[in-house]
Amino acid sequence: MVKGSLRVMLGAAPGVGKTFSMLDEGHRLAAGGRDVIVAVVETHDRPATAAMLEGLEVVPRASVGYRGVTLEEMDLDSVIARHPQTALVDELAHTNAPGSRNDKRWRDVAELLDAGIDVVSTVNIQHIESLNDVVRQITGVPQRETIPDSVLRSADQIALVDLAPQALRDRLADGFVYPATRIDAALSNYFRLGNLTALRELALLWLADEVDVALLAYRTEHGIDSKWEARERVVVALPGGPEGETLVRRGARIAARSGGASGGALLAVHVTSQDGMTEPHPGALAAQRTLVESLGGSYHQVVGDSTPEALVDFARSMNATQLVIGVSRRSRLTAFVTGQGNGATVIRRSGDIDVHIVSHDAAGRALPPRPGRLRRGGLGRGRRALGFALTAAALPALTWLLASFRSDESMTSDVLLFQLFVVVIALVGGIWPALVAALAAGFSLDYFFVDPLYTVTIGEPLHLVALIVFLVVAILVSFVVDGAARRSRAARRSPAEAETLATVAGSIIRGESAIEALVGRMREAFGMRSVTLTSRGEVLFESVAPAPTPGGTSPAVGAASSPRADIAEPTVIELGGPGSIVLRGRALAAADRRIADAFTAQLEAALEQRDLRAAAESLRPLEEADRLRTALLAAVGHDLRTPLSSATAAVSSLRSTDVQWTDDDRGELLATAEESLHRLAALVDNLLDVSRLEAGVLAVALSDVGLDEVVPLALDELGQRAADVVIDVPSELPAARCDPVLLQRVIVNLVANAVRYSPASDPAHVSASSFADRVELRVTDHGPGIPRDVLATAFQPFQRLGDTDNTTGVGLGLALSKGFVEAMGGRLDAEDTPGGGPTLVVSLPAAPATPEVGP
Repeated sequence: MVKGSLRVMLGAAPGVGKTFSMLDEGHRLAAGGRDVIVAVVETHDRPATAAMLEGLEVVPRASVGYRGVTLEEMDLDSVIARHPQTALVDELAHTNAPGSRNDKRWRDVAELLDAGIDVVSTVNIQHIESLNDVVRQITGVPQRETIPDSVLRSADQIALVDLAPQALRDRLADGFVYPATRIDAALSNYFRLGNLTALRELALLWLADEVDVALLAYRTEHGIDSKWEARERVVVALPGGPEGETLVRRGARIAARSGGASGGALLAVHVTSQDGMTEPHPGALAAQRTLVESLGGSYHQVVGDSTPEALVDFARSMNATQLVIGVSRRSRLTAFVTGQGNGATVIRRSGDIDVHIVSHDAAGRALPPRPGRLRRGGLGRGRRALGFALTAAALPALTWLLASFRSDESMTSDVLLFQLFVVVIALVGGIWPALVAALAAGFSLDYFFVDPLYTVTIGEPLHLVALIVFLVVAILVSFVVDGAARRSRAARRSPAEAETLATVAGSIIRGESAIEALVGRMREAFGMRSVTLTSRGEVLFESVAPAPTPGGTSPAVGAASSPRADIAEPTVIELGGPGSIVLRGRALAAADRRIADAFTAQLEAALEQRDLRAAAESLRPLEEADRLRTALLAAVGHDLRTPLSSATAAVSSLRSTDVQWTDDDRGELLATAEESLHRLAALVDNLLDVSRLEAGVLAVALSDVGLDEVVPLALDELGQRAADVVIDVPSELPAARCDPVLLQRVIVNLVANAVRYSPASDPAHVSASSFADRVELRVTDHGPGIPRDVLATAFQPFQRLGDTDNTTGVGLGLALSKGFVEAMGGRLDAEDTPGGGPTLVVSLPAAPATPEVGP
């Protein structure tokens, strides 16, 4: 069976018109002769959307029972049995009711596709799994219903339903999205202009990335290598030196000018050789990577034998339009001797990619050698010393031996034996002993074996040629052997360095502090007694080696690279900021500087992150205070104005001489003024209590109190509103250790909330029990409950369920109750009530038992 195709209408936010567009597509397909049905659609009581259903067949929904409530979901079996050509399925990320065949609607859609049915669906950008945390940071609202990225990317078509943010706010204000009771809250929260703009940009960028992937797949499938200038992409080649910053900034300017209003894409790439002999400065590369990312670009690293070929291949794979490289550091003499450099090769191979060669301050100057890049022999000092000693001892012996058997026919064998001697010296001691051995062997050949004997003159020109060839071959062999030794040592060090860096990364991933992990691993890697990290004269962290055990060893990357195992003078490595690393133990060898630079770069980044976190933490109290102040002004503005207006109107009416009020009218006006002033006084009391809680100066007088005494007093304070509340507080319960006045206010707040939301047929319920050394009071209602996504903020000040009711206070009840309970040493938690609604649990310490007095 041919699998059906999936088309998704993607939107940046609710209300942009995804469902409307889906139904419009259904009408278009039906007009073209296709069999189209509506499997499930959510109109959200929007008249324009509901009107689009006319003329389309709608499959009745299936009823699913859950906790005594009947829920309606898409009837998957009926849709498959009907088997239309196209099914319209709204809200792809929807979570099905418990008891359904699949837990998610996108799984239902997968079954429809497997049945050969084409599907048109809808989804918002905030429901994409990989963007869930980003959307939460933008809107402050976590999304429980998400869809895997792979499901959306597998769609055959993704159409963006776009609407300008201000146009969406206008639609919302006109009542086309939400009912009137939700408009103000929506406009001031989720649908703020900044939120909508960010969500729109997120949707456009996500879809643009998908378009790039589709374009790359098409070009690969059809074997298209030439660039398509659908979007400017600027690749900057980083050589690994300090000139990289100049190249990055020039590339960023080119990208900004070349990409229109949105700018082009900036990609920085560094090419490393496969043999690992090219050693860029890791600190410079780390700083340049940070610069690239701060400019909105991305950093890449590729491996290749030929730098020009690797650069051009990378640029083509990224569909780049421009390539930025630096002027060669080689001098004119070096360029004349060695021929064309990388720049000329890149230009020759670039084809239709524009190449920019940028000058910089280091042009024409060789990169200054770093300690880790000294061009010394690949063998250690001991091996070199052995090579010199063997030359001094073996060359005279070999010369005496060959001279003893000298003849006219032995000249060829003498030269070959001296050549073999030089090769052996190169294998033993490296290039410098081999060069000395080659020169000494050439002198011996000339003095003892070439006529005229025992003179430095050469009688035959051919002998001179042979001697020169001998010296050239000896020198070349020495270079080859020494290069092989260096590569062998680099190959042996690379796994150790990689293992060290992997250990550091693993320590950080496992949850260790980045700074502590880096300092500790740095001490272990170099076999130091201690490593100390300082910043601004303060010791941030110090890692000290444990006391050595008998026969124990300390693994280190460069532990054997220096003959001096321990020195008194510490090694100090300066960091980029006002900090330094002090290494005590042995001398840090030049070969260890490369990985030390990597540690330094990581520590600089970790310190920067630490400073940023400290700055963010220092601003958190100000942010919280500003949030409370903003919420207070937004909420109190209405709730202060309402009772003041009512009281003012009542008093003004009583003072008016234009109307003759009856006694009943006067009594009603006085009651209105009194009620409004009571509400105002209660609001001021709550605000004062909140300020006391925030300042930590709330007075608490603890005593042993029975809940059966406090609960009736609280219900009496509520008056007629609490007449139907069911009470189940046993008198034999242990007393609670609490403040009776504060506890009474807590019960009043909780019961008032429960009464407000409880249905008339199922009144609120107050019960109490004891467990271990705690006494628990439960206030239960069967109202709409507290959604899980707002449960975390329900106990914060100025929160109201739904933010739609501005007649019941400023949302301080739960916040005050939680503060009062915690001030008494208790806890206030919210639990789900079987059958729906919340249960608020007040847990207090039980009063200590009174010891019985014996007779």
